[in-house]
Amino acid sequence: MKMELNIIIAGVGGQGNVKAAHILGLAAMKAGYNVNVSDVYGIAQRGGAVLSHVRIGNVHGPLVEEHKADVILGLEPMEALRATAKYLKIGGIVVLNTRPIYPIEVTTGKMNYPDVNEMIKIMKEIASKVIALDAMKIVEEEGLPMALNIAMLGVLASLNILPFKPDFIEEAIKEVLTFMTEKNISIFRVGMKSITFA
Repeated sequence: MKMELNIIIAGVGGQGNVKAAHILGLAAMKAGYNVNVSDVYGIAQRGGAVLSHVRIGNVHGPLVEEHKADVILGLEPMEALRATAKYLKIGGIVVLNTRPIYPIEVTTGKMNYPDVNEMIKIMKEIASKVIALDAMKIVEEEGLPMALNIAMLGVLASLNILPFKPDFIEEAIKEVLTFMTEKNISIFRVGMKSITFA
């Protein structure tokens, strides 16, 4: 059976997109799947847009084609909206961290940041499901705010979208994150339990 799953992780530099994509790709490899992982950076590495393309299964080429992504994993709302508009297929799924990171233009008053609820409404016009939560709250409560990406992988793993068990992601976390490994696994598990309606 041919299986293809295209995921885009959308955020800004410093949120751990690249690390999350690496972990997800490694987990898929450990589960026996063909994987392509690629990262596309905006202008600035820290604070600029970062899109990580994770292609699992019968895939060729490093990047997800426009309107072909099955899932957008949004670490930042504005970047998730951009990725949804460009890459998500009609009826795809968005998993969204609702806490924004404001660009310098917003913090200096040169630009307004769109209302997150309005952005979610737009995403719902394309997606069959938008799972939105403040995942930063999870990692702040766990005392590791830099692990937003890991919490969001936990949310993704809980949705039965991935063709492999969450254990493979935990194995990949152990291999990739050699610092505070057990804490990251704990955050991954909290992320998995953070939604009950999917």
